[in-house]
Amino acid sequence: MKSLKLVLRFAVVGVLTLALLIPLTMIRSKIAERTAYRAEAVERVSRSSAGAQRLVGPLRAVPYTDTHEESYTDDKGVARTRTVHEPGVLLQAPQSLNVHGQLRPQTRRVGLFDVPTYVWEARLAARFGQELPALPAGVSRRYGTPYLLLGVQDVRGLMGTPRLTVDGAALSLVPGTRDFNAHLPGISATLPVVEDGHVAAGEVLVDFSLAGTEALDVVPVADDTRVQLASAWPHPSFTGDFLPVRRQVSGAGFDAQWAVSSLASQAQTQLQRLRAQDVALDALRVELVDPVDVYTLADRASKYGILFVVLTFVGFGLFELIKRLPIHPMQYLLVGLALAMFFLLLISLSEHIAFWIAYLVSAVACIGVQFVYLSGVLRGWWRAAGFALGLTALYGALYGLLISEDNALLMGSLLLFGILATIMAITRKLDWYALSAELR
Repeated sequence: MKSLKLVLRFAVVGVLTLALLIPLTMIRSKIAERTAYRAEAVERVSRSSAGAQRLVGPLRAVPYTDTHEESYTDDKGVARTRTVHEPGVLLQAPQSLNVHGQLRPQTRRVGLFDVPTYVWEARLAARFGQELPALPAGVSRRYGTPYLLLGVQDVRGLMGTPRLTVDGAALSLVPGTRDFNAHLPGISATLPVVEDGHVAAGEVLVDFSLAGTEALDVVPVADDTRVQLASAWPHPSFTGDFLPVRRQVSGAGFDAQWAVSSLASQAQTQLQRLRAQDVALDALRVELVDPVDVYTLADRASKYGILFVVLTFVGFGLFELIKRLPIHPMQYLLVGLALAMFFLLLISLSEHIAFWIAYLVSAVACIGVQFVYLSGVLRGWWRAAGFALGLTALYGALYGLLISEDNALLMGSLLLFGILATIMAITRKLDWYALSAELR
């Protein structure tokens, strides 16, 4: 029966630990809610100005109509021939494309949230071949008026009028991509008509300013695509299907260069299906990211909430058993709620001040209130100070886990192993049967 009392005491503590999962889960839900609010802020900025941008092109499109004779059998079984006219659009990628530009970062504040935006001052230099492909035997083709198109994900971001020069002559751009409007937003310009199997637009230069939000994609459409992007934003994220071949990132910003061959990209093949359907295009991508995402850090911190509760309750249990100091379940519960409040304070404060300051203030507040409370529960200031010191070390270890994401698993494993080893060392000479007999 006496051993049963000890087991029952541990069971009560276990139930309290599980009960504290409820407020911890509610706090994690609040963090997810605030993360969703930030996503809404990004969406509001995208709706009011321009969203993440994707550049496709320039590309040369040549409408045509193919004519050929087709054999068929009529309803009476008589073999006949008929003339068939099949319209289409020949979409040509440049042989080489050089993309240069400076991303001028800006920050727009929506409520409590800062949303990174940019204005891209860009220059495109493309070179096309002038010969058209050979035709199959028996097919005659009549070409229409060719045009140049430039795909821009959100044309509202175009600032002013882009300047287009084709073979040294300035051409006017108009909205839309004509035959590709359904699946490729952007702008286009009419080119000289085809003559003798040749089409103009060998050398193309485009200068423009493009506003966007958070991210920029560039599709490597050419046989040889070279991209160079620079910005004063010190925290870029290079993602997409191709990484830079060279990059420099510092506190003053970044400078990155890509070199993509059509042999390494499926973009040209994907573009051939663009007229008929939406197609996911290979692209290189740069994002202007927040180096300290408070919601990600707060969410990671909250995952350790149950560990804080368990370790604190283990400490209480050791005091209760070794010092013969009875602690009421309600006192366990109040201390556990104070531990959970740390994470709520952290997320609310970090929306207004730097994350490390919010972490420090939240930790000091929670440790301070527990120090005062535990001085009465443990019947001594020195005992309360010992617990406060242990909590300080625990909060410090958690902060180390948060800022060392690459080593978080290793540091967490070493921390848990050290705590378990300490508990085993303290309790290695305890007579659990004797403690059960003395338990009231």
